[in-house]
Amino acid sequence: MRIIIGSDHAGYPMKERVKVHLQNRGVQVEDVGTHSEESVDYTDIGKKVASKVSDGTFDRGILICGTGLGMSMVANRFRGVRAALANDLFSAIMSRRHNDSNILVMGGRLIGDTLALQVVDTWLETPFEGGRHQRRLEKMDVG
Repeated sequence: MRIIIGSDHAGYPMKERVKVHLQNRGVQVEDVGTHSEESVDYTDIGKKVASKVSDGTFDRGILICGTGLGMSMVANRFRGVRAALANDLFSAIMSRRHNDSNILVMGGRLIGDTLALQVVDTWLETPFEGGRHQRRLEKMDVG
């Protein structure tokens, strides 16, 4: 599996830990920045990740900013992207089971490293249930 990952300055420390964790699991990770804690616009990074998931270059992505809210809003503007803000295990599970989320978004200022890595693992390992949920996904993209 290959994952594209990105963060703004507020999410940078967590992104670095998540990236190493994924690589230790044998996951290929493409990091599109940011590469320091110097202030950047979260919108620029969110667009980089979401566009590559939207066009099928990557099956999944991970975005991290201070709260996860801004990144979620940016990513969900892209066709075919189902970005889910999951700062807890239940949200990570349900975002996969029922929504087939393809971008995980976390708030680097809201959850600790241990929980963040558990959320990532849970999100990666939880399958989509399909069935009635597939019908609902097909109704998401408009215009």
